[in-house]
Amino acid sequence: MKITAFAGSNSSTSINRELVKSALEYFQDCEINFLDINDFEMPIFSVDREKKGYPDQAYAFRKAMEESDAIIVSMAEHNRSYTVAFKNILDWCSRIDMNIFCEKPMLLMSTSTGAFAAGNVMGLAKAMFPRCHAKVVTTFSLPTFEENFKDGKITDSLLLKEFETQIELFKKECNPEVFED
Repeated sequence: MKITAFAGSNSSTSINRELVKSALEYFQDCEINFLDINDFEMPIFSVDREKKGYPDQAYAFRKAMEESDAIIVSMAEHNRSYTVAFKNILDWCSRIDMNIFCEKPMLLMSTSTGAFAAGNVMGLAKAMFPRCHAKVVTTFSLPTFEENFKDGKITDSLLLKEFETQIELFKKECNPEVFED
């Protein structure tokens, strides 16, 4: 099984990237395509720029989604919404075709330094991603990242149990034969 994973942040110190890495530890037997959205930097979308054609990076991002069997993503929140870097990718890709996520099963996550765990962007993504043909199987939000995540792992036992429960649900939905106990 091939999993494409990314964090919706272009920060070199992204806590959402750390959460994705932690989730990927549960998929040791899978082929992993871990994207850095910095590799998909494009001009800011505008109708005027669109008239000149679509950037190669938009096609490359879409191809990565198409070639995967499942998607794991953790969304960063800036001012109660997507980061500008991710929103621009979404804007360009959606203008090519709304089938961005190709009906692939998705584990949708978010984390932040606050107690709301990037809940605003999680709400936006839960509403928008199915319109972009994501099959959001399950979600997980990690609050107060610095308090609950150390050395690549979730430290709070209740949050870790919830995280692992969501991972197992995702595995079963993706490919029950591969992930049987």
